[in-house]
Amino acid sequence: MQKLLILAALAAVSIGQPVSAQTAPANPSVAVAHKDLDLRTAAGTKALDRRIWRAVVEVCGTAPDFDIAGKNDVRQCRRDTKRVASVQADVVVANASRGEPIQVSSIRN
Repeated sequence: MQKLLILAALAAVSIGQPVSAQTAPANPSVAVAHKDLDLRTAAGTKALDRRIWRAVVEVCGTAPDFDIAGKNDVRQCRRDTKRVASVQADVVVANASRGEPIQVSSIRN
């Protein structure tokens, strides 16, 4: 009986533990450098767009093929994050600024 109570207590303690060590950062972000690009050219803006997309994929992550809801969340995150990053890129390209990196952060909740 005493062994059963000890096992029950251990189970209750382990169930009540938070899983904070396994959680991802709330809003991961990646800086997209563009100092080396000539943003006055189509090739430069295309290269910037590719860099932004790679950053978007990195900050939004992936989901396993069997997780349909997770896949949908990743797609939505990529769409929304790309939209926000593109606005920043448009400002940078319009100003032909070559110094400040574009900060791409996931907007996933």
